[in-house]
Amino acid sequence: MRETVDVDLPGRAYQVRIGPGLIAEAGAQIAPLLARKQVCVVTDTNVAALHLEGLRAGLAMAGIEMTALTLPAGEATKSWPHLCDTVEWLLDQKVERGDVVLAFGGGVIGDLVGFAAAILRRGVRFVQTPTSLLAQVDSSVGGKTGINAPQGKNLIGAFHQPALVLADTGILSSMAQRDFLAGYGEVVKYGLLGDAAFFEWLEANGPALASGDPALRVEAVRHSVQMKADIVMRDEKEHGDRALLNLGHTFCHALEAATGYSDRLLHGEGVAVGCALAFELSARMGLCPQEDPSRVRAHLKAMGMKTDLSDIDGDLPDAAALLDLMGQDKKVVAGRLNFILARGIGQAFVTNEVPHEAVLGVLEDALAARG
Repeated sequence: MRETVDVDLPGRAYQVRIGPGLIAEAGAQIAPLLARKQVCVVTDTNVAALHLEGLRAGLAMAGIEMTALTLPAGEATKSWPHLCDTVEWLLDQKVERGDVVLAFGGGVIGDLVGFAAAILRRGVRFVQTPTSLLAQVDSSVGGKTGINAPQGKNLIGAFHQPALVLADTGILSSMAQRDFLAGYGEVVKYGLLGDAAFFEWLEANGPALASGDPALRVEAVRHSVQMKADIVMRDEKEHGDRALLNLGHTFCHALEAATGYSDRLLHGEGVAVGCALAFELSARMGLCPQEDPSRVRAHLKAMGMKTDLSDIDGDLPDAAALLDLMGQDKKVVAGRLNFILARGIGQAFVTNEVPHEAVLGVLEDALAARG
């Protein structure tokens, strides 16, 4: 039950290996990349407590020594202070340009460590070992690395492709259900943006997948990664098609900023709510059938996921303030905000022809429904 997806970028090609048991075999998987049998690992407190010794044992099987830095868990770690700590620790470990750094965690660790590897000695190789569903299907693939700024999410970073991705689907069974479902928000996104048949497959198989079916989990990760790899190979640095991967993210990033990048709203939950809002906006603009937003929400609800602003605890700013937060998004071009909208399920497209009044109307109605 192993799958491999090739990300065939000229001069920077790598494989995404998917399936259970890859952490236990980490040494054999990584050894061909190493000039010397040692590796620096950066992880977080949650992953370290559950899996760091398993990784150490897997590396030791191939005679690879491991030193590890453990950072605090959570989105706040994607910051200048923790980036500085990471880079300085790697320098203290005397990491050479021929060495490999291992990112062992979810999207926060993958983004931070990838950025540290990109700027360390003007670029060292790194391996993504994603431990969350969200990281396995999205952030570990494609080379986007970075940290957050007070002005917004992921505004500081670099494109730096990994040398290898090891997506151990067995490790997903240790995830809290809320975290797993947050990652599922990114899985649903792939069906909504470009593959209606995959969305139908998720409607049929999502509940069993969430309940732990190992074969379904491997297939969901493989299909998502293949879709992302195909887009990245066409448009590595987001000049065109890659922007489609941001379906739901313009709303999501504004909501994350509004909730202080806190546990009130996990990233994948924001993506799910953002996708529902993007389809609502698309329907109101006459771009997609009126029933599509309802179908999107129905599936998210069936999975027990957040679907609306009313599902977010605590206060939210008014619609105008949320629209201002969208203005900090990286998808602003010449002062105009690019939205990813849809002509139907599986038919997303990029446009900057979105009236502010239409966005405000969607946000105002969503806020009013909070009561």
